This record gives sequence, structure tokens and C-alpha cells, in this order.
Amino acid sequence: MENAVQAAPKSRLAGLKVLVIDDSKTIRRTAETLLSKEGCEVYTAVDGFDALSKIADHQPDVVFVDIMMPRLDGYQTCSLIKHNKVFRSIPVIMLSSKDGLFDRARGRIVGSEHYLTKPFTRDELLSAIEQHVGAGAARQS
Repeated sequence: MENAVQAAPKSRLAGLKVLVIDDSKTIRRTAETLLSKEGCEVYTAVDGFDALSKIADHQPDVVFVDIMMPRLDGYQTCSLIKHNKVFRSIPVIMLSSKDGLFDRARGRIVGSEHYLTKPFTRDELLSAIEQHVGAGAARQS
């Protein structure tokens, strides 16, 4: 049955592994629903610590990370990913309700490839993925 679910979408993103890290259950569910409809394999994590083990276990093609989280925030999480030889090539897209220049600059400094402001639209989410992993996804299929 799992194969039937993944075979149905004709999206270029089908089969892409995506990790969504956010302490908001609503944001995690929204992203998971939108991305699953496109055929993505979606993993979720509630904070940076939870995410680090999931990155090692699932090796996602792209990571969405909320900036403001307890314990290990999005900047710290992104920095840890980008300082790891094995995972540094994974595109990291920051999610935030803040849309300031400082926040965007800080995201770039720690190595993020993109920055999305919450609430995001389906098109913004998919466009961010296609910009950073679309070519890789097309090569895999």
C-alpha cells in the first residue's frame, strides 16, 4: 500500500526526503500534509536535538528548521548540520515568523540556503525545495 501512495503523485518532488523541525505541531502538520501530497517522504522533529538523530537516521534531501525553538534553536541546529562533513551538503531552509534583515542575515551566516516567513504558502514551500534540491530530485528519478 505504501508504494501505491508514493506512486500516485506525478510531482518532480516524489520520493524526496524532507525533515521539518518546528516546535509548533500546527506547522509540522501543515508542512507534512502539503509535502506528502507532492509525494515527499516527510519526517518531523520537535526541536534541534530531536532533529539531529533523525538527520542521521533518515539522511533527508532538505531540512526546514524553525528559528525559535526550546533547547537548541534553529540557528544552532543549522550550524551543527553545516559543520558536519557528512550532512553539510543538505540544504537548510529557515522558518520564522520574523521577517527582519538581521534574522535573514544570521540565517545566512550559519549556512542556511533559504529563509521562509511563517505562515508560508504551499507554493513558497515547494518553490524553496525546487530551488535547492529540484535538480537533485530530477536526477534521482
